[in-house]
Amino acid sequence: MQNDNPMSQDELVSRIQALTASVRADNNPEELEKIRKLIKKNVPFTLRGYFMAYLLRELTKAPARQSRREPREPRRTQAPAHADAAPAREEKKSTVREKSEAPAKREPRPIPADAKTLYINLGKMGHVYARDLVSLITADGEISRDDIYQIRLHDKYSFVTMSEADCLKTIEKLQGKVHRNRTIQVNFSNKDRKAADQSAEEKVSDGQEAGDSVQD
Repeated sequence: MQNDNPMSQDELVSRIQALTASVRADNNPEELEKIRKLIKKNVPFTLRGYFMAYLLRELTKAPARQSRREPREPRRTQAPAHADAAPAREEKKSTVREKSEAPAKREPRPIPADAKTLYINLGKMGHVYARDLVSLITADGEISRDDIYQIRLHDKYSFVTMSEADCLKTIEKLQGKVHRNRTIQVNFSNKDRKAADQSAEEKVSDGQEAGDSVQD
């Protein structure tokens, strides 16, 4: 097939020199390097010269192709403003309906005043999450998911809030067991331990005072 826009040899040489200068002055060499690697990967070595010659030949045809006048697209008549009003209203109604049908955001559970908090030496760095702690605590069926008021995860440890009775059951059940190559340590949090120790001291103090009054 003959070239649609034949160029003389001098014109081709001039075009090659101009392209070479453009390559040297290109301000995005990283993109050129990517394209060069793609050509190297996808064009056999013996065909790379012909590949570049083919590209140059197609490039010389570009002006002739661009000069051909393309048919104009028919002018679109503007629809009256009220034509789009109905779909817009329907879309708005649909959005409102979807929002009203969306599930309501779950409110946080109230925590009873007498609830206690456990410290457990398992956390996110050990790939332990809330569902894993729930599985460990509820494994034997004595404690249910609803008995757990709150779980707070940290990188190396977690806090679990439950009733004092359920906390004691969990300590007895999990203390010293191994989970994912880590020995579990579980106890009341520092805050609850201090409160328990203070309560115990008050009970001892009350007992001593009662003993003293009897002796008197």
